[in-house]
Amino acid sequence: MIRYLRLVIAIPLLLVAVACSTQQNSTSGGGNPELEAKARTALQQLFDTTPKAKDIQYQAKAVLVFPDILKAGFLVGAQGGNGVMFSADGKVMGYYNATALSYGLQAGVQSFSEAMFLMTDSAINYLNSSDGWSIGMGPSVVVVDAGMGKSMTTTTLQSDVYAFIYGQQGLMAGLGVQGQKITKINP
Repeated sequence: MIRYLRLVIAIPLLLVAVACSTQQNSTSGGGNPELEAKARTALQQLFDTTPKAKDIQYQAKAVLVFPDILKAGFLVGAQGGNGVMFSADGKVMGYYNATALSYGLQAGVQSFSEAMFLMTDSAINYLNSSDGWSIGMGPSVVVVDAGMGKSMTTTTLQSDVYAFIYGQQGLMAGLGVQGQKITKINP
């Protein structure tokens, strides 16, 4: 029983440490070229596997790319990673951090990439003017799965944000309830 209790206490502490370690802020004024390169590579990977995402990019006002989000959990889970927002013409608009906590029947560790296509100026303004954007609050977000990604057309796009989750590696099993919070960071 004591061994089980130690495990239950140790896992949340490990998850907090993982979540905190993803919020690395650099003090240099030149941005983060390594993160920018990873984000551009991750976005190209999405375009290579889901060509419809490229069509959405042409109508998007901005694309927020998180190239490496790490998720770990055992009953309680945490995930986090840093990303870059690109304008429609590919210029860096800012750097962001995504974190989430979840609870439920879950166990494992997984990494993945996430790209969010912001379709309206109001979605960009909300993200930049709020004290962090909690998914589920503010602009409407549609998570695009593989089937929807193949059948959607650019004439039917009516949501503020379209999110693609791709490039999953590792094993994460179970069900959970979570909310992701995205916050602007200074590079």
